Amino acid sequence: MQNNFLNTKILIVDDEQANIALLEDVLENEGYTNFKSTADSRKALDLYKEFRPDLVLLDLNMPHLDGFQVMEQLSEVEKNSYAPVLVLTAQADRNTRLRALAAGARDYIEKPFDITEVVQRISNMLEIRLLHNQVRDQNQILEEKVRARTCELEETRQEAILRLGRAAEYRDNETGMHVIRMSRLSAKLAKKIGLPDEECQLILQASPMHDVGKIGIPDEILLKPGKLNEEEWVIMKKHSEIGAEILSGSRSAIMKMAESIALTHQERWDGSGYPNSLKGEEIPLAGRIVAICDVFDALTSKRYYKEAYSIEKSMGIIEQGSGKDFEPRLVEAFKEALPEMVRIVKELPDNEPADILKVYRETNTTSSAQ
Repeated sequence: MQNNFLNTKILIVDDEQANIALLEDVLENEGYTNFKSTADSRKALDLYKEFRPDLVLLDLNMPHLDGFQVMEQLSEVEKNSYAPVLVLTAQADRNTRLRALAAGARDYIEKPFDITEVVQRISNMLEIRLLHNQVRDQNQILEEKVRARTCELEETRQEAILRLGRAAEYRDNETGMHVIRMSRLSAKLAKKIGLPDEECQLILQASPMHDVGKIGIPDEILLKPGKLNEEEWVIMKKHSEIGAEILSGSRSAIMKMAESIALTHQERWDGSGYPNSLKGEEIPLAGRIVAICDVFDALTSKRYYKEAYSIEKSMGIIEQGSGKDFEPRLVEAFKEALPEMVRIVKELPDNEPADILKVYRETNTTSSAQ
């Protein structure tokens, strides 16, 4: 480790130029090459910030700022570490030594110097400092690896969420863009009514799974071009409960919200929805938000059983449902945000091939930045 010592940075702060010259000679003779000095203690802080030394050789008894005041300044800079200070002073009394150590000094040398002792104490302090830096750097590397791994796991989880939502949607909407559009519409509406960013992000990430229960609905019912009979409709309505069951039991905030959305997005403000005929604010807010956004996107999209409706016609249907199907406050907020909602719908059309995973990642990145 001795070779590493010679590359370390050392700062000398002493108001006596003779002491500075002596210390510089000692360092040069030992092979140290990277050191700076000042006889003005008022410059110590700026030099420390600029130079970032591995060791500070600091006098205590100085004009303008004494060594204790300098250590106080350095401790403010090194809140997450420590200032590596070796005190040099002619004051040899016990109280001064204890006060210096309490102020942050790591070691103490009395003047006049014993050169051999100075060299050894400098070497000892540098060894400790280099070991400290090594541990700190290793911890930073480990923290970065943990962050990277956490991001990777989060991306994998989000991809699994999207694929699960797309698996259900793919059966009657081959591009799967509906789940992306609807999730963006939902997050935008949540933001419009003033929900915190964290809540908006949860809705963005959880809402693609709103119709995952369609997996459990037979094709002859799900894809039937005509109107469902009463028996078929009873089966169709089970997709909310099937979806909630698929998503239940998780400790993840996203999955918990996804379960709630899957179960409640078909409930209606007046209590006429399913599966539990919830009414008004009995319906979780995320479910109420997704309900209006899901319908709007379905209306403006072409499906195997209908052509896409115009924005005007779709919005007219939404407004007609205010107070019956949808919460009036959300309808008004949706109307106010309509230009943004239209942009979302037009940016992600079903008839243009796209890398849905790439679009989903971009959607999450954009939403996080807003």
